[in-house]
Amino acid sequence: MERWSGRVALVTGASVGIGAGICRALVKHGMKVVGTARNVNQIQALSQELSGETGSLTAIKCDLRKDTEVLALFSTIKKQFGGVDVCINNAGMSSNHRLLEGTPDEWREMLDVNIVSLCLCTKEAVRSMRERGVNDGQVIHISSILAHIQQCGATSHFYLATKWAVKALTEGLRQELRDLKSNIRIASISPGIVETEFSYRKNKDNPEIAKKMYSSLEALQPQDVAATVVHVLSAPQHVQIHDILMRPTEMKI
Repeated sequence: MERWSGRVALVTGASVGIGAGICRALVKHGMKVVGTARNVNQIQALSQELSGETGSLTAIKCDLRKDTEVLALFSTIKKQFGGVDVCINNAGMSSNHRLLEGTPDEWREMLDVNIVSLCLCTKEAVRSMRERGVNDGQVIHISSILAHIQQCGATSHFYLATKWAVKALTEGLRQELRDLKSNIRIASISPGIVETEFSYRKNKDNPEIAKKMYSSLEALQPQDVAATVVHVLSAPQHVQIHDILMRPTEMKI
């Protein structure tokens, strides 16, 4: 990780869970991390907690559903830090409705957060890298094991579809960067069950569902995913790690 010390990483969905865990790990490795979310209070608190580390964490408020705010985010990063060297698309959301119960507004919000903002952040990050001649940058999508299997709960079918799209987009970007003869790398990390606020948000009307799921097995922790992000970044520059599946050892899928 030495070559990343002092360089700039963007982490979306950085206020809690996996995003906060990734911010913590990268700051400890000396990176200048920009964490973004709609509510930045928790990111600011984490920034203060990490103030003694070699790296730094800067909170910038951004609603990823709004293109103008995403573009303003990258403009701010350019002014304050010069640009992005690592882009980690972690933000994601789900609903608690079956396909036959869902609404167009729910589906569009999932598409905007899970797919459109991921593509726009990736596009702007790669643009930033190429404008500055950064040829060793890294893009990482935090996807889901549901991008690789069809088995899921009945209320996760639309979410599953968004993660299959992320899988296709990861390969598409790999091909486009290859055609550009660029050494910027793309990777996707697909965790199984991770104990975070995600399922509690999804099941906000019945939090016992999330509690029961997390207590049924030894779930992955945010720091497990963060360690995998560090593994991807630590790979030699001639090695591209394309997709990593992670699952609890007790997860029988």
